[in-house]
Amino acid sequence: MASAQAGRVSSVTDILSHPRGGPTVLRIVLGTHLRRLRESRGITREAAGDAIRGSHAKISRLELGRVGSKERDIADLLTLYGVVDDEQREQFLALARQASTPGWWQKYSDVLPSWFETLIGLEEAASMIRTYEVQFIPGLLQTADYARACIRLGNPRASDRQVDRRVELRLERQKLLLKPHAPKLWAVVDEAALRRALGGPEAMRAQIRHLRELAERPNITLQVAPFRIGGLAAAGGPVTILRFMEPDLPDIVYLEQLNSALYLDKREDVEDYMAVMDSLCATAEPHGKTADFLDGLRFLDGLERSL
Repeated sequence: MASAQAGRVSSVTDILSHPRGGPTVLRIVLGTHLRRLRESRGITREAAGDAIRGSHAKISRLELGRVGSKERDIADLLTLYGVVDDEQREQFLALARQASTPGWWQKYSDVLPSWFETLIGLEEAASMIRTYEVQFIPGLLQTADYARACIRLGNPRASDRQVDRRVELRLERQKLLLKPHAPKLWAVVDEAALRRALGGPEAMRAQIRHLRELAERPNITLQVAPFRIGGLAAAGGPVTILRFMEPDLPDIVYLEQLNSALYLDKREDVEDYMAVMDSLCATAEPHGKTADFLDGLRFLDGLERSL
């Protein structure tokens, strides 16, 4: 048992020093380790809940990384699970403290729904983000004017200030791609999204030019799924798959809906969507042809002026 615990603490130490370890992911990692400790001792969620003056549902949320935790609760659980070494306990408590630290996005809580907050936290920790969009340019690749048009379309009752705040949040989110340890973004965009001139022709010209520039960055792969290839495996809607370097984190599929989102991490679900994404990437135009495709749009659908 001691050697197994030591191995787990080593992993906790790794995640503490990991450059992509944001609070959302730290909560998930902490919960994973606590679940393993509980199961190794044969302790039920009900008994663990009693130890922290809570319920089995609270333990379930804690182990899934859905909620933050008090240090006192973590200390009591470690005692229950037989972790008595001071150094080991401090590693877990340090992880709990960092996991409770608000992310940069908390300053946008007035316009940030909780279901989307999770995605931002996962993006901060991801090593690879794969995404397919049908109607819109992916949020991580949008210009301010294009983002404003999308946000107004999806939030018709929002005030001008709320729209501005959402645009600011989206642009802050994009800075992730410019960081030293930036994740790799692999995006497939349907031709329909490129021809739908949200914000007007001028805004769309700027957006196409922006895509052209981003496609030259070493950590960004951009493919276009043209109309001529016919039906697509993911025609039902947009899909995002996030992959992490931390071995305790499974790949996660993100499916956005009108006022909510689904986060799938069961292996069979992820494998199904991964197969769909692989098929999309194999069917779409290769990244090497993206620049030519985007250049061709300058002559079509009101985009005839120079980009």
